Amino acid sequence: MGINIVWFKRDLRIADHEALAEASRTGPVLPLYIFEPELWKEPDMSRRHLAFLKDCLRELNDSLQATGQKLIIKKGNAIDVLEKLHQHLDIEALWSHQETWNGWTYERDKMVKQWCHDRNIPWHEPSQNGVIRRLSGRDGWAAKWYGRMKKPVMPPPEALERIEERSESLPDANELGLEVDAFKELQKGGRKKALELLQNFLHERGEGYTQEMSSPVTAFQSCSRLSAHLAFGTISIREVSHACEHRRQEIKQMPRGMKGKWPSALRSFSGRLRWHCHFIQKLEDESRIEFENMHPAYDGLREHDFNEALFEAWKAGETGYPMVDACMRALRSTGWLNFRMRAMVMSFASYHLWLHWRSPALHLARLFTDYEPGIHYSQAQMQSGTTGINTIRIYNPVKQGFDHDPEGSFIRRWVPELRGMDHAFLHTPWLAKSQMGNYPMPVIDEKDGRKSAASKLYGLRKNNKTHQASAQKIVNKHGSRKSSLRRSVNRHAKKISQQEELPL
Repeated sequence: MGINIVWFKRDLRIADHEALAEASRTGPVLPLYIFEPELWKEPDMSRRHLAFLKDCLRELNDSLQATGQKLIIKKGNAIDVLEKLHQHLDIEALWSHQETWNGWTYERDKMVKQWCHDRNIPWHEPSQNGVIRRLSGRDGWAAKWYGRMKKPVMPPPEALERIEERSESLPDANELGLEVDAFKELQKGGRKKALELLQNFLHERGEGYTQEMSSPVTAFQSCSRLSAHLAFGTISIREVSHACEHRRQEIKQMPRGMKGKWPSALRSFSGRLRWHCHFIQKLEDESRIEFENMHPAYDGLREHDFNEALFEAWKAGETGYPMVDACMRALRSTGWLNFRMRAMVMSFASYHLWLHWRSPALHLARLFTDYEPGIHYSQAQMQSGTTGINTIRIYNPVKQGFDHDPEGSFIRRWVPELRGMDHAFLHTPWLAKSQMGNYPMPVIDEKDGRKSAASKLYGLRKNNKTHQASAQKIVNKHGSRKSSLRRSVNRHAKKISQQEELPL
């Protein structure tokens, strides 16, 4: 009798791991992680991803060793690795969770599927979240999501039969040729950290979530900070959903005066768990949106006007707009930024600087430790106006600064050039040039950039005769069913734009 290979990908845990649980019931299991150097050559990969991954794999190995079988790490092409294992271990079946990730992994999985077919090896791919493969339509999707979340959390296997197989060491970032990364306050990976974050969010940090998630001054503390752990799978979204519901029931039983802001916070957070899968479902249904405009009417709109100097200023946090620059520098150092500020920096790049979304999105992908392609590219396109169904929302970075950093503490921390600036001019330092020091003047005029972008986009929507018909098709395919499809595309788009925020 052969063995079951459980191929770990973005599910680096042994609890609530259906592939591992089911495989262990049918025979001996070899837990496998394939480190694929070619994947790390892709433009969305970075050193901070590797650092977080290594934390996760060390702890996953510890968890597996407690069951009697260590994690086996192999380096190379997935098919080559599987073929070598098959030749001397006789693979009975391959198990892994369904993966909706970047274009490279999509193409790799198609080749692995063919390899399995050619060798008559069944490949079992249970889902680990609320994303549905080969979805015929979005009607009823939310009900299916809730159904999946309500299923019991699967316990880890108590014991695994030991299989002798050599495990390889992971390469370092220099071997992979990854760019030097300036992070200083990166989150630690691993399941223990995920569970700690979940518990202290639900019982301590999260009470002000609804009101405090929009400001970077409070969001670093008040948001769950679970997004990277969900992206790497050290904890499942079902585990988080169960814990959130359990806490809601606890709060519900408390006397009215003791509940505080918790009901609102947990309601907001619970809703965003569903939106997490809602966005990934878009990429699952249409993989091209990682590379192409969701709505074809926007093809060619920005691609030929890309200003490299403006792009470099944005990347460096040297645009002359303090809130934008503080956000970009904070992100570079920590690997995380709250949703509203992510939306603002992407909006600024796409609208004010008139940069096609693909290059800024790739840069942000490398910076976000919690990079999740399904969420990332949908959001990048939404904040760039290329979905065709969302309201064009052009964030004014000066207003965002006044609204979300009124005391200037976030700006002063991350833009040290402005620490001595009079408070009255902190959000508009160009009005006090003598105090600016080495801080740059604005790279563009905010008002002119905003007006120009709005004119081009609204003009396109108005003058393109097929725009609304194509937009309706996009709503039918990707839109939330919380609103009736019988409403007009514009009304539906407004509803979506108000709801599709994901500041986990």
